[in-house]
Amino acid sequence: MVVGELTQEFDVLVIGGGPGGYVAAIAAADAGFATAIVEMAEVPGGVCLREGCIPSKTLLNVVRIMDEAEHAAAFGVTFAKPKTDVDKLRDFKNGVIKKLSTGVRALLKGRKVEYFKGHATFESSKLIHIEGENVGRIKFKHCILATGSRAKMLPEKLLPRELCWNAADALKMEEVPKKLLVIGGGYIGLELGQVYAGLGSEVTVVEALPGILNGLDPDLAKPLVAKLKKQMKAIHVSASFKSAKKKGNGVEATFTVDGKDQTETFDRILVSIGRQPNTDNCGLENTSVQLTDRGFVKVDKQMRSTDKRIFAIGDIAGDPMLAHKAMREAKVAVDVIAGKPAEYDNVCIPAVVYTDPEVAWCGLTEQEAKDKGLDFKVTKSPWLGNGRAVSMGRTEGLTKMLFDKTTQRVLGLGIVGAHAGDMISEGVLAMEMGAVAEDIAVAIHAHPSTGETIGEAAEAMFGKAIHGAH
Repeated sequence: MVVGELTQEFDVLVIGGGPGGYVAAIAAADAGFATAIVEMAEVPGGVCLREGCIPSKTLLNVVRIMDEAEHAAAFGVTFAKPKTDVDKLRDFKNGVIKKLSTGVRALLKGRKVEYFKGHATFESSKLIHIEGENVGRIKFKHCILATGSRAKMLPEKLLPRELCWNAADALKMEEVPKKLLVIGGGYIGLELGQVYAGLGSEVTVVEALPGILNGLDPDLAKPLVAKLKKQMKAIHVSASFKSAKKKGNGVEATFTVDGKDQTETFDRILVSIGRQPNTDNCGLENTSVQLTDRGFVKVDKQMRSTDKRIFAIGDIAGDPMLAHKAMREAKVAVDVIAGKPAEYDNVCIPAVVYTDPEVAWCGLTEQEAKDKGLDFKVTKSPWLGNGRAVSMGRTEGLTKMLFDKTTQRVLGLGIVGAHAGDMISEGVLAMEMGAVAEDIAVAIHAHPSTGETIGEAAEAMFGKAIHGAH
């Protein structure tokens, strides 16, 4: 047998080792299927673990500690000005990635999932070819496609690739530029912008839309915007990037703000304008899989594509491009393959912006509820009077809830404030269980905790919140 031409057979083949892919592989193995996973990287975890969610949150945590140390003076505790050792910081970040990716690899090995490193290309609806491994082909009964997404970049004529960073480049943490331009005011751009601002960069943000974090509830955005304006040199909205060229060791960039061109020189430019699905260059044209006009795989509620053997999950299956959505879809796909009556029917998907303060929400925003013509009530519980928030010096927070006026069911929950991402799960559970305002209002919330504001926002549905929610 010629090396590289060997064909192996598996019940379930997973292509992509990110949060959706490795969860699918583990779930398939647990269900008793002979399972293989093909991943281009040496270790599993995908963009999320290697160059996205995990490293960015690691760095954000470091910056948060530095920020808290600075503001401890208000409590009577003074620290010397922090000194940043970029090499040690990078090593710490890489250590976190290594620990988690090694853990995922151990989980796969423990389930006897075969791991193949290489690029998979479909030759048909039941056969793939792998470039980069001795095993040349894999025949499968079912395939779960989880190839993820990649960063969108500006056209080369507008901004040559060698003159800019994408998120993965920024997260390598090879340097802290004196002046950084961030193109894009979405959550990735703002998180990374806050990291570098905290480490000492002079950060300018340019966003084409009328506001940063497009679609975010204005009540939730307000405290975050106030903090970012203090940390960054400038945040330009309704602004358009026009051109860039190399100038010395930096990049000269021109962008339009309020109808006027501005030209500045930056050490680095970070492009963060969204992501696109990795559905090209994998041979899908050799299958019956159909794509949308945006390049996503068309799937039904069972995560099955238009090719009955092939399922798609995660970023390639449509917005929102979130790791926890991919994980849930992975379990649905495996259950369907196992013959269980499963489908992706979750009521809501939580979203979190891990800036400081954090912003988290699930369900409908106030504007979305208006657009749907719903009869609803909004309640708010500011953190100004919350004992836990006052004791931490973090009273900028706000908890906001939406309820159906007739049924009193929870329609949405939004939180801005310290650790909002850790609090949002209560709202997700409430919505999944069809909870009504009274269910949350009578549930005992620990005191003192910022979680009490959720209970008080629910009490406000009846006009009787003790600490002044309305």
